[in-house]
Amino acid sequence: MVTAPLLPPAHQGPPGTPESLTILYRGPLASCDYDCPYCPFAKHRDSRAELTADREALARFAGWVREESGRTRLSLLFTPWGEGLVRSWYRRTLAELSRLPHVHRVAIQTNLSARTDWVDQACPRTLALWTTYHPGQVSHDRFLAKCRELDGRGIRYSVGVVGDPAHLDAARRMRAALPAHVYLWVNAQEGRRYSEAEAAPWAELDPLFPFSRDPHPSAGRSCRTGESVVSVDGEGTVRRCHFVKQPLGNLYDDSFRAALRPRPCPLGVCDCHIGYVHLESLPLYDVFAGGVLERIPAAWPRPA
Repeated sequence: MVTAPLLPPAHQGPPGTPESLTILYRGPLASCDYDCPYCPFAKHRDSRAELTADREALARFAGWVREESGRTRLSLLFTPWGEGLVRSWYRRTLAELSRLPHVHRVAIQTNLSARTDWVDQACPRTLALWTTYHPGQVSHDRFLAKCRELDGRGIRYSVGVVGDPAHLDAARRMRAALPAHVYLWVNAQEGRRYSEAEAAPWAELDPLFPFSRDPHPSAGRSCRTGESVVSVDGEGTVRRCHFVKQPLGNLYDDSFRAALRPRPCPLGVCDCHIGYVHLESLPLYDVFAGGVLERIPAAWPRPA
């Protein structure tokens, strides 16, 4: 079995410099092949026109990334509302971008339902997958088989579950079956407040679950978003993150660059990992050094 090597942190040099930028890309794709009850886009079917718009938006973004060669060192996380990897244009684009020398990391959030042979066209030092196991949608054996395919191909990945009490036994079984080098994370179920007794078994599976358990106060606190991290939508509108709607400019006319600077968070709390991981008040850039985008801790596996 091949294990992909750990890489240095994605952000090097002074934060916010144009030489280093992390982008969270979310195009218009909203369809998914799963119907998880906690997801508003479950089993949504994009029309042919919507899929065409998403494919064209992704192609435009990929073209911008290619043109940044020699100008910007990029780390990219794709966070589609739907499932991207069942679409051929996402598989081709991730493989292509992973081979560009100025792209440090390409990662995507995925339910891992698509085939995995496309990763053979990608650079295994650059590509990484943030996968989520949904026990109500896929069998244990099928999901585990996909993980073993990734191991055999040397691709870095994490596995996650939502902290639904109904899924605790399935999560335990998956943790026991996964190789020791694979980190299994747990997201707090949206709207649930865990007692100490309820949180304990999830923390046994994921020692970092306390970071997800409760929302983090963020109002007025320093955050890397808007400085060295931004989000981009299918039209190229740049925002500091997915959760702050005020635009900073547009990617394609370069107007966003003048707005990149340190700025405090305007929201009261941050309760999503792709947001609070960038808070400077939390130690998560050290915890996940080299694996911020794919959600893999630097010190993993844990010492026995």
